[in-house]
Amino acid sequence: MKRIITLLFLAALWATLSASTSLNAQNKQLVELKTVVIDAGHGGHDPGATNGKIYEKNITLSVAKRLGELIKKNYPSINVIYTRSDDRFVELYRRADIANKNNADLFISIHVNSAANKSARGHETFVMGQDKNQENFEICRTENSVIVLEDDYSSNYQGFDPGNPESYIIFSLLQNSHLEQSTDFAALIQQYADSGPIANNRGVKQANFIVLWKCTMPAVLIELGFISNANDLRTLTDKAGQQRIAENIFEAFKAYKKGYDTEVYTPDGTAPAAPEERSAGTTDMTGDISSGKFAIQILASRKLLPENAPELKGWDCRHFKSGKLYKYYVGSYRSKDEARKALPDVRNSFPGAFIINIE
Repeated sequence: MKRIITLLFLAALWATLSASTSLNAQNKQLVELKTVVIDAGHGGHDPGATNGKIYEKNITLSVAKRLGELIKKNYPSINVIYTRSDDRFVELYRRADIANKNNADLFISIHVNSAANKSARGHETFVMGQDKNQENFEICRTENSVIVLEDDYSSNYQGFDPGNPESYIIFSLLQNSHLEQSTDFAALIQQYADSGPIANNRGVKQANFIVLWKCTMPAVLIELGFISNANDLRTLTDKAGQQRIAENIFEAFKAYKKGYDTEVYTPDGTAPAAPEERSAGTTDMTGDISSGKFAIQILASRKLLPENAPELKGWDCRHFKSGKLYKYYVGSYRSKDEARKALPDVRNSFPGAFIINIE
């Protein structure tokens, strides 16, 4: 009798463990970046910024398509959608609609800058947000002004006037739930772009771009360089330069995706939110990091920098190698909140700095 009871107990235990294992397997959800929308700025009867017969719309389209091809080649399962794949005019609000209707996980808008000051040069990446900086406002107003080329633009944008500063008050009332993720991706773009061919880092900035306004996912607007600057222009119009720029954006995309994708267990089987911080993704790290699980990444370089390198600005840095890049970070924090408190001070020296998980 005892033998029978024992066998029944073992059978019940096996059934329970099997059910638990099966349930755990069912409740593992893969949070994965599946769809990206790439937006080539301007197009058709909207040339964008110009320099003689050189038009922004052609540069942005070339870089956008090169970026899309890199993503397709390396991630065949990712759905790459273009807001335009040829020289056509697409209204700003329709660009966001394309992303929203396709449930995009990421929106990348590609542009080229211009300035009256011919010495202005370099790359910068914008996320949606209020900024009182006059230079940023002028860039934003220039990009937004293309809505006047649309039919019935006043009703499309609820009476918004891109030339009237008071119209921008509405943006200060908006809450962007994807600001942190957008900023993280923007910081990656800036850091990978530092390797050239346009290497002057103008930082991550906030501005009220209409094309980002209604996006319901992380979204960035990249200004690749200045069409008004002779050095930037040579790179922007050179096929090899365009390819290198696209490759840098792709490297940022790859790093962002690595942090975005994760498999987690959820008791109810529902899909969790994407993680806020990114993993360093490597064990090849210098320095003692045992005291904390978070750090602040400040830059990435294709070459190993000496301790006194001017790029490090006197900070006590550690580094790890990821692919072809050396990534430099500071600090060792036990919690993300602790790292967040330190982040503003680091960003005074490195505007594109962001928190990483080094556990």
